Amino acid sequence: MENISLKLEKEFLKAIEAVMKKHNYMTRTEFIREAIREKVKKLEEKESSALSHSHSAAAATERKEFPSYI
Repeated sequence: MENISLKLEKEFLKAIEAVMKKHNYMTRTEFIREAIREKVKKLEEKESSALSHSHSAAAATERKEFPSYI
Protein backbone atom coordinates (compact mmCIF):
# COMPACT_ATOMS: atom_id res chain seq x y z
CA MET A 1 0.00 0.00 0.00
CA GLU A 2 1.01 3.58 -0.56
CA ASN A 3 0.39 6.50 1.73
CA ILE A 4 -1.18 9.71 0.54
CA SER A 5 -1.39 13.03 2.32
CA LEU A 6 -4.68 14.85 2.48
CA LYS A 7 -5.42 18.29 3.87
CA LEU A 8 -8.96 19.10 4.96
CA GLU A 9 -10.49 22.20 6.47
CA LYS A 10 -11.15 21.81 10.20
CA GLU A 11 -14.90 22.26 9.86
CA PHE A 12 -15.08 19.64 7.12
CA LEU A 13 -13.07 17.21 9.24
CA LYS A 14 -15.41 17.83 12.19
CA ALA A 15 -18.39 17.04 9.96
CA ILE A 16 -16.70 13.85 8.76
CA GLU A 17 -15.94 12.77 12.31
CA ALA A 18 -19.55 13.38 13.35
CA VAL A 19 -20.79 11.15 10.52
CA MET A 20 -18.14 8.56 11.38
CA LYS A 21 -19.27 8.43 14.98
CA LYS A 22 -22.94 8.21 13.99
CA HIS A 23 -22.25 5.30 11.62
CA ASN A 24 -19.68 3.50 13.80
CA TYR A 25 -16.56 3.97 11.71
CA MET A 26 -13.48 3.29 13.80
CA THR A 27 -10.90 5.20 11.79
CA ARG A 28 -10.71 8.07 9.32
CA THR A 29 -8.85 5.77 6.95
CA GLU A 30 -11.70 3.25 6.94
CA PHE A 31 -14.24 6.00 6.27
CA ILE A 32 -12.22 7.70 3.52
CA ARG A 33 -11.40 4.41 1.75
CA GLU A 34 -15.06 3.44 1.68
CA ALA A 35 -16.08 6.90 0.43
CA ILE A 36 -13.54 6.69 -2.38
CA ARG A 37 -14.65 3.15 -3.32
CA GLU A 38 -18.28 4.29 -3.49
CA LYS A 39 -17.38 7.32 -5.63
CA VAL A 40 -15.33 5.20 -8.05
CA LYS A 41 -18.17 2.66 -8.30
CA LYS A 42 -20.76 5.40 -9.00
CA LEU A 43 -18.57 6.96 -11.69
CA GLU A 44 -17.99 3.57 -13.33
CA GLU A 45 -21.73 2.82 -13.25
CA LYS A 46 -22.48 6.24 -14.73
CA GLU A 47 -19.89 5.69 -17.47
CA SER A 48 -21.23 2.22 -18.19
CA SER A 49 -24.78 3.54 -18.34
CA ALA A 50 -23.77 6.35 -20.69
CA LEU A 51 -21.99 3.89 -22.99
CA SER A 52 -24.98 1.59 -22.94
CA HIS A 53 -27.28 4.49 -23.72
CA SER A 54 -25.14 5.65 -26.63
CA HIS A 55 -25.00 2.11 -28.04
CA SER A 56 -28.80 1.82 -27.76
CA ALA A 57 -29.29 5.21 -29.39
CA ALA A 58 -26.93 4.33 -32.23
CA ALA A 59 -28.68 1.01 -32.82
CA ALA A 60 -32.09 2.72 -32.79
CA THR A 61 -30.86 5.30 -35.27
CA GLU A 62 -29.60 2.57 -37.56
CA ARG A 63 -33.04 0.94 -37.35
CA LYS A 64 -34.70 4.36 -37.89
CA GLU A 65 -36.41 4.13 -34.49
CA PHE A 66 -36.51 6.52 -31.55
CA PRO A 67 -34.24 5.69 -28.60
CA SER A 68 -36.09 4.09 -25.67
CA TYR A 69 -35.61 7.15 -23.47
CA ILE A 70 -37.62 9.44 -25.76
